[in-house]
Amino acid sequence: MDDALKRNHRIRILVGAVVMLIIAFLFGFRIGNNLNGNWYIYYQSYAGDLLIPFGAYFLLCMNEIQLPFLRKWFVKALIVFCVMTFSEIMQLFGVYLFGVTFDLADILMYAIGVMVAVFFDKQIFERALPYWKYNLKKNKHCTKKS
Repeated sequence: MDDALKRNHRIRILVGAVVMLIIAFLFGFRIGNNLNGNWYIYYQSYAGDLLIPFGAYFLLCMNEIQLPFLRKWFVKALIVFCVMTFSEIMQLFGVYLFGVTFDLADILMYAIGVMVAVFFDKQIFERALPYWKYNLKKNKHCTKKS
C-alpha cells in the first residue's frame, strides 16, 4: 500500500472511530432521557434507526481500502440499507436481530440514516478532510522495469 492510501486508511479509521464514539456516547449517557413528551417518544422510537445505519456506513468506509467493492458510496449505502431492512422484515416473523418490534417507519428511518451518512461522506468529509477522497486511477497502473 502506498503512502497516500495509508494516509487515507488512517483518516477513515479515525473518522469511523469518532463516529462510533459519538453514537456510543448518545446511547451510553441516555441523552434521550432528558427529553420530554413527544420528543422522548420520537427519540426512543427512531434515534437508533437513524444512528445505527449511519454508524454502519462509516464502519464500511473504514474497510474500503482492503475491500475494493466498498469504494463506491452507493454500494456501502445499499449494503447497510439492505441489512437493516432485512432485520426489520425478520422482526415481522419473530426473528430479532436489531430490534423486536416491526414498524414500517423504521425502514424509512434506516433510509434517512443512510442518506445522512452518504451526505457526510460525499459533501462534508470529502471537502473538509485531507486524504478522505483518494484517486485510485494513479494506483491502478503498473510500471514495468526494463
